[in-house]
Amino acid sequence: MKLALAALVLTVGLTGCATRWVVDSEVKSFSSISAVPAGATYRFERLPSQQASEASQLQLEAMAGAALERVGLRRDDSNPRYTAQIGARVTAERSPWADPWFYGGGPWGPYRYGRYGSPWYGSPWYGRGWYGGGWYGPAFPPASNPWYAREVSIVLRELPSNRVVYETHARNDGPYTASATVLPVMFQAALQGFPNPPKGERRVDIEVSTAKN
Repeated sequence: MKLALAALVLTVGLTGCATRWVVDSEVKSFSSISAVPAGATYRFERLPSQQASEASQLQLEAMAGAALERVGLRRDDSNPRYTAQIGARVTAERSPWADPWFYGGGPWGPYRYGRYGSPWYGSPWYGRGWYGGGWYGPAFPPASNPWYAREVSIVLRELPSNRVVYETHARNDGPYTASATVLPVMFQAALQGFPNPPKGERRVDIEVSTAKN
């Protein structure tokens, strides 16, 4: 995240609202398809852990479903061409703007853990985090220095072979707590360029109209 943009987002997080602001995501995608048939359909595929959290998963599926519809995929549980497995995680971290000595023992204090310390290029639910409405992570850093790392993923499999044809991940960090606003935009960023995304990791900026803590 550029210094200027981070400062802008920090201002948004502290004031609680803004008329317009940018969600910047680092996106990496993999595709083995060059074109998607018009009117292609999909259904969501849930992991066992996701099946156990119905309300939370429905929230995520609504967010991802809007992004999938934007790229021409229509949900049809009875006659799908693809399955879509989605994931999301939010992790509380120490703010990069915070005084490291304030957190006890300098950089080795109790709040020292990496932004992406646990791998998320596998099960999207691995490690500490948040999905839907449930918090599964460590205690939040002090409210005066909030910082959150967010990650989303989408994996498309073609039916009936169940072959993975598209995989994409997006990550973002910042001081704002508005996950209900940020996560849908990250799913949209993750599908930028579908089904022929640029190679390698790229930054995708999407402007949103309003954000609130």
